[in-house]
Amino acid sequence: MSAATDAAGTPTESTSGASGTTAEGATAFGIAVAQFAPGADAVANLAEITRLAELAAARGAGLVVFPEYSSYFTPQPDASWLAASEPVDGTFVRALAALADRLGVHLVAGMVERVEGEERRVANTVVAVAPGVGAVATYRKLHLYDAFGQRESDWVVPGDVAEPELFEAGGLRFGLQTCYDARFPEVTRRIVDAGADVVCMPAEWVRGPLKEAHWRVLTTARALENTAYVAAADHAPPVGAGNSMIVDPMGVELATVGETTDVAVAWVSAERIAAVRRVNPALALRRFAVVPR
Repeated sequence: MSAATDAAGTPTESTSGASGTTAEGATAFGIAVAQFAPGADAVANLAEITRLAELAAARGAGLVVFPEYSSYFTPQPDASWLAASEPVDGTFVRALAALADRLGVHLVAGMVERVEGEERRVANTVVAVAPGVGAVATYRKLHLYDAFGQRESDWVVPGDVAEPELFEAGGLRFGLQTCYDARFPEVTRRIVDAGADVVCMPAEWVRGPLKEAHWRVLTTARALENTAYVAAADHAPPVGAGNSMIVDPMGVELATVGETTDVAVAWVSAERIAAVRRVNPALALRRFAVVPR
């Protein structure tokens, strides 16, 4: 899906490359969400990541966000997750780094991480890689999906509460969070307080009654209340809800992938964030901070 110029100031389809200008003349950076359904074949998952990253780069993206558990996934967690787990400097991340180098784009993806000393559980980790650098930020999911009849914590170790890791691309600062974290607004607020302009949110948002509505409302709310961009990449159906999207600081849905395997590209800019915050200075007006429990 190509982005067209709209009220949010995104460029027309004629914009090429990872950066361009908005209708108002602001410098813009192309980011993409890539939606697919990872499975239990790690080689096939990497092949699909490669194909979608190439497609996103061809459409002008300088950064691509992939779903949670992009390295390996089964609909029900089991012992195979431990066997498929890797360290952050393992095969999966090295392949992402090589792909980033070849395409000249930043990549963000979820993986099943091996945890030192754990014999049964893994970490649900998001890693960001930069061309020519390799891994520039990692995030272990804080809030595990022990809801709606699921028990992610039986198989996954929660991340420690730590200062958000940010990285820069296209003149903007990016932060990381994962899926179920969207139901906890303080997660995104801490990332934005740390200086993020864009929050990358890989997800495996399971389908179910009202779940697609929850996904759209929560993703939009996290962008709107923080006057920041959110790039949320979900699994494609039938297990995931789909609807991967990029939402701007005013809550405008700039680009969406429906139920298909595809990439959606939108152009983001610091100027748009500043303009929204002049109109809606919610961050400056708030009277509460976020502290760990």
